[in-house]
Amino acid sequence: MAQGLTRERLLRWLPFLGWPRPDRALLANEATAGITVALMVIPQGVAYAALAGMPLVTGVYAALLPALVAVLFSSSARLSVGPTALTSLLVGASLAPLAIAGSREWVAYAAWLTLLSGAMQLLLGAARFGWLLRLVNSPVLMGFTQGAAVLITWSQLPALLGYTGRSVTQLAHGPPPDFIAIAFGLGGMATLWLGKRLLPRFPTTMALVGAAAAISAAVGYALTGGAVIGALPSGLPHFYWPGGLTLDELGQLLLPAFLITLVSFLETASSAKVDNARAGRLWNENQDLIGQGLAKIASGLTGSFPTSSSFSRSAITLYAGAKTQWATLFSVAVVAAALLWAMPLLYHVPQAVLAAIVATATLGLLKPSAFVALWRISRIEAAIAFGTFALTIATAPSIYWGVLGGLLAALAHYMYRHLHPRIIEVGLHADGSLRDRHLWHLPLLAPHLYALRMDAELDFASASTLERDISTALAERPGLTDVCLFAHPINRIDITGAEVFGGIRRLLESRGVRLHVSGLKLPAQQVLERAGLLAPGPLLFNYRTDAEALAALRCDAADFSPARALADS
Repeated sequence: MAQGLTRERLLRWLPFLGWPRPDRALLANEATAGITVALMVIPQGVAYAALAGMPLVTGVYAALLPALVAVLFSSSARLSVGPTALTSLLVGASLAPLAIAGSREWVAYAAWLTLLSGAMQLLLGAARFGWLLRLVNSPVLMGFTQGAAVLITWSQLPALLGYTGRSVTQLAHGPPPDFIAIAFGLGGMATLWLGKRLLPRFPTTMALVGAAAAISAAVGYALTGGAVIGALPSGLPHFYWPGGLTLDELGQLLLPAFLITLVSFLETASSAKVDNARAGRLWNENQDLIGQGLAKIASGLTGSFPTSSSFSRSAITLYAGAKTQWATLFSVAVVAAALLWAMPLLYHVPQAVLAAIVATATLGLLKPSAFVALWRISRIEAAIAFGTFALTIATAPSIYWGVLGGLLAALAHYMYRHLHPRIIEVGLHADGSLRDRHLWHLPLLAPHLYALRMDAELDFASASTLERDISTALAERPGLTDVCLFAHPINRIDITGAEVFGGIRRLLESRGVRLHVSGLKLPAQQVLERAGLLAPGPLLFNYRTDAEALAALRCDAADFSPARALADS
């Protein structure tokens, strides 16, 4: 027994101890899947490093040690961890006011962003606080993702249109466009688009990079001044320490680091839920937070930028037939081999091709129809999503204000709904259910009776609304002799709710009005009992079921005597 508990604890903190023991057939299958993903992540890593303003080789570093650490300590078996478009954009946007892209200061700040975000995820996972990150709902995430996709695509336009090295606002200045770069950029996008639809399992990205490098070298594109990747250092990454931070610098990095933590977790969730559902397992979000946090720390300590789970590469992992974590080990081995021997092969790759890789990936995130679909379901949440989208674009490069603004709007809407709970006067429908009396034009349950139901918790947010509703009914119906609260939907009562319930009881007793409570759930009943608010009294009647309440309430008011009232409870 003790041995079993010890193993369970070990597996909780060291998930790799529970990996399946491979055989030859499994290893052959996992090698195919791992190599496929590696051939995709290498060129993507270089492209995303450019998006983050980092030295290009750090994009490949981000696909090496972080991927290995993540697969060792995460619970989800087939996630592809490495650089992603959203986290890369957040790095570039967050550091733009602080340093020059690609400079030593920029790299140090990026490493600190990575370390801070990794530490946040690690602490949240270890403390089992993963639920905190669920505060960002789907409309906010959708609005931010759509806004970020627009910004990323917009940032790649100069390179795609032959103006590499300029911003969009500088397109009209300087020399004319490079038409060869335009051909590489737009041709690359077309190739990636066709490859995704016709050959989803084929490493189209790597094939495009290889073909573009060969064509670029053949026509001497670099010799004529064309923008190419250039020389990348070979070899595995070394330990990197970004140096110290002042309190002011730390303050400037904490908010972006938190946003990277949030977005990274939500990216991971989108992939992990699919992976675990297909494997028939429950998703252990806290363990994945630990794994992702350690991966970021590993990335920062090798001089790279924040990593996350890529939904597209994780999908490729599944399509390629990966079954276990061993596929990631093969992918890491291929990336390591590329760092050791293949970096010179990327010299002639046009930067327009990198822009095509980034733009194609982010265009896949653009789904305007999602706003229309959300509008049909909930106009308020659609407005929150569109507001997040607009704020993300308007506040660029400080795009984290988009998520924070959307989060505040979503929380405000959540609080508004709790401050304005649904309280209805009920009547008996022909099908035997209790429904909104005014909506369905139903008669009173009994003469001189106000029967109501509150579809919410009785807490600090909703209690005053219930008190006001009953007080209004007493004022508008001076002949009331009975009030019945159908309390089955009330799952919880807090101290404020109990105090308000006591006030309602005293108000009704002062006017000689009988209070009936039906279907009170045990947790709520226990709170009221501890407060002494269910003490027996001549004007309080408590029913266990709505059927008992209805049977009693429909008696003649003159000789009202509830058969099953718990007056002695």
